[in-house]
Parts: sequence; structure tokens; C-alpha cells
Amino acid sequence: MTYPMWILLTASLVGLSCGIIGALLILRKMAMMADAISHSVLLGVVVAYLITRELSGIHMLIGAVIAGLLTAVLVQWFHARGVQQDASIGVVFTTMFAIGVVLIATQVGNAHLDTKHALMGEITFIPWDTIALPGLGEVPRATLTLSIVLLLVIAVITLFYKEWKITSFDPALAASLGIPVVLMHYLFMSMVSLTTVAAFDAVGAIMVVAMLITPAASAYLWTDRLSVMIGLSAMFGVISAITGYYIAVWLDTSISGSMAFATGLVFLFSFLCSPRHGLASRLRCRPNMSEQKL
Repeated sequence: MTYPMWILLTASLVGLSCGIIGALLILRKMAMMADAISHSVLLGVVVAYLITRELSGIHMLIGAVIAGLLTAVLVQWFHARGVQQDASIGVVFTTMFAIGVVLIATQVGNAHLDTKHALMGEITFIPWDTIALPGLGEVPRATLTLSIVLLLVIAVITLFYKEWKITSFDPALAASLGIPVVLMHYLFMSMVSLTTVAAFDAVGAIMVVAMLITPAASAYLWTDRLSVMIGLSAMFGVISAITGYYIAVWLDTSISGSMAFATGLVFLFSFLCSPRHGLASRLRCRPNMSEQKL
């Protein structure tokens, strides 16, 4: 497979996994948790490096997942004690991200770990960091990791689809039916953290946030069915990844930044043209309402 194809495949895997998770984030009104976790995992990555002095390995994944779960726990803890949820999210993720940045600046030294890498990622270097697989040859490590995470996300969403649906729309009903709402919440936060961590090193925090929120918000404008929304969100993530890559090639600019920009273009198109909740449908309904008044 050629160099650009590995980049496109890796970015598409990010779009798929983030799109699926993002649909549930939007329905649960937790969009800002994506921003919080995608930034706070930096602290987990830095602490894992400081303990092991190794930039790659399972310890980095474990450290980042722990940081993501800690973010969810702290946000919930503050919210349960009277702090508004949006304020809790803002306080927790900015503090943890700031600690991570300070540790990078003061403790990491000459390691290949900096704030620019954390924000924008290094997707152009993905094809050079490979691992040998039987029957497949050399495969980029990030592509393999994201493929595993995508399969895991699909499996968990499919296995507990009814539970996700009920807890997203009516948590009180879910609790009355005996569904462990709190356990499902932290399982979902674990999936968000795992997806974020898998994409973090390759594409950076900015694209992770864009892929988690914007394709799902676009899909929400097109349908009222959860299954269709998840499929559309994943599709919009892939479209954004591919479109953003060619925009970056055309303008000779940041690939991750262009992919994040492409998610905005998809949302703008959805906002204008969606036949269900878009601007076009509202304009069509307006004359009908005027006729009824007359």
C-alpha cells in the first residue's frame, strides 16, 4: 500500500470509531466531554512516559485511559456536589491539560513529545512506524491499533445496543428496568477514552474533538433513528478524513487541521441541506405555516 493510502486508511479509521462513539455523545448531551478527555489524556501520556521513559508501548495506552476515566470521575464528582456540569468539565480538563503541558516543558526534556505534537498529531509519520504481521507484512502501528479499537467499539455498541439506546434517551426508565446506568456510563466513558487515546498520537487533540463531535452533530440533522445516525456519523467521519487530506495536499498545509476543517464543511452542508432539521426544511415549512394563518 502506498504512503498516502496508509494516511487515508488511518484517518478513516479515526473517523469511523469517533463517529460511532460521537453519536452517543451527542444524544447524551455530553459533547464537551469529548473535548475534556481528548485534552486530559495528555497528562496520562506524560506521566506514563515519566515512569517508564519509553515513548511507545501499552503503558502509554494504560496511562491515557486512566487519565480519561479520572476526568469522567472528577466531572461527575463535582457535578454531584452542586457544580454545574459544564463548569465541572471546564475546570477538570483545563487543569489536567495544563499540568500535562507544564510537565512536558519542565520534565520531558529532549523526548519527541511536545505541545504541537499533542495538538496536531503526527499523521504524516504514521507509515514509518510499522510492525510486522504474519501474512500482512509491515503495517503502521497506529493503523493496527485503530483497527483493533474500531472492532472493539463496534462489538461493545452492538452487544449493548438496547441498553445504550435506553440510557441515552431515558436514564430514569433504564434504572427502573434494572439496567446499571452508572456502570453503563463508565463503560461508555472507557470507550470514549480508549478511542481518544488510540487517535491522539496519530492525529492530535484538535482532530479527535472534531471527529467525535462534528460528524455526529451533522448526522443528527438528517435522521431521528439511532441506528441510522450512527451509520451516517461514521460515514461523515470518513468523508471528512478523505476530503481533508486532499485539501491539505492542495493547500500544502496541516493534514490533521484540514481534516478537522472538513468536518465543519460537512456540518455546514448538513445544516443547509438536511431535509429533516436543516435550514432548507425550515424554509419550506414557513410558507405552509403562513397559509394556515391566512
